[in-house]
Amino acid sequence: MVKNYNIKQNCPTGSFAYTIKSGDTLFVLASRFNTTVQAITAINPGINPNNLQIGQVICIPGAVTPPQPSCPNGFFHVVRPGDTFFTLSQQFGVSVDAIIRANPGVDPNRLQVGQRICIPGAAPPLPPCQNGFYYTIKAGDTLFALSQQFGVSVQAIISANPGIDPNRLLIGQTICIPKPVTPTPPCSNGFYYAIRPGDTFFTLSQQFGVSVDAIIRANPGIDPNRLQVGQIICIPTF
Repeated sequence: MVKNYNIKQNCPTGSFAYTIKSGDTLFVLASRFNTTVQAITAINPGINPNNLQIGQVICIPGAVTPPQPSCPNGFFHVVRPGDTFFTLSQQFGVSVDAIIRANPGVDPNRLQVGQRICIPGAAPPLPPCQNGFYYTIKAGDTLFALSQQFGVSVQAIISANPGIDPNRLLIGQTICIPKPVTPTPPCSNGFYYAIRPGDTFFTLSQQFGVSVDAIIRANPGIDPNRLQVGQIICIPTF
């Protein structure tokens, strides 16, 4: 007989219903919600700890709503394949003991890929950004919105920020925005010019004594309304 896990779970006061997801174990849930495996087992009579089913609804004791993780004076790190507390201590310049203290209930020997842990007392490492600029995430930012704002693809932003979680940008997080790759227009009857802040085709026409139409014709495919600082254009001399 197939069990129906979509039935609403009525949990006792002081606990809340939780739907099992891929990778969940009772140990992981106990660590995440600051409880114990024994407490979860006790509040869910008949549960099989070794055969949790995706979509199964169980009760988590100890809180009315899931507690919000905190990481004062540090930052969250999403565990990747091969991560250990030792390698993370070397990577971020913080002791193993400090990481353990910042993550009560987390078993250092059973880290899960995708698990969020706190790295205390360290600033997140900045990604290299040789061909772009750093940007600090603000409320409401998404990679798609940033791609539209800066004229660069979402995939290019992801590639410039290895390890970034596109679905969990954090306010205050610093990422690299790569410069858009634009072809350099031919410029046999003029000279190349790198766009500076405040430049428009109109101001350049005034600066160099050439019409806006002439600049547009010399730069096919370039949108005059979306000039990028550092972008190379052709200034014609005729």
